[in-house]
Amino acid sequence: TMLSHTHHDARDECLAEFYDKWQLDPLVTDKWFSIQAQAKRRETLDEVIALLKHPAYNRLNPNKVRALVGSFSHNNLVCFHARNGDGYRFLANQVIELDTQNPQMAARLVNALIDWKKFDESRQKLMRNELSRILDTPKLSKNTYEIADKGLTHQ
Repeated sequence: TMLSHTHHDARDECLAEFYDKWQLDPLVTDKWFSIQAQAKRRETLDEVIALLKHPAYNRLNPNKVRALVGSFSHNNLVCFHARNGDGYRFLANQVIELDTQNPQMAARLVNALIDWKKFDESRQKLMRNELSRILDTPKLSKNTYEIADKGLTHQ
């Protein structure tokens, strides 16, 4: 975990070796995703996006989604709340995509955006914009709609 936050030369090799050793254990693989999603590195969001295409990741598996997308959005405050809003945009894209197959998971992920009042004005605006974009999605599930609407209008 500590090595995942660094730019040390051995970082990628160690993560690859760890995966090779434990790839048949789903719980450990989830931890492997989570560790990378929580890394406090400038490149983390790009790495998380790349991990969405990893053979061990399955967006239909709630544990995998929680481990990767949930860990990034709920546990990586540094990268998720980047000033450019890329973390919020990434999460909104994932919520919109997941909503058609797993509305409960999509709704749970939206929670990372509903506390927007706790942040500076710039981040508040970015978070509200993504909540609005989620709410504007055609055929949005009731589950996701309720959480996003509550976050946007009742906070």
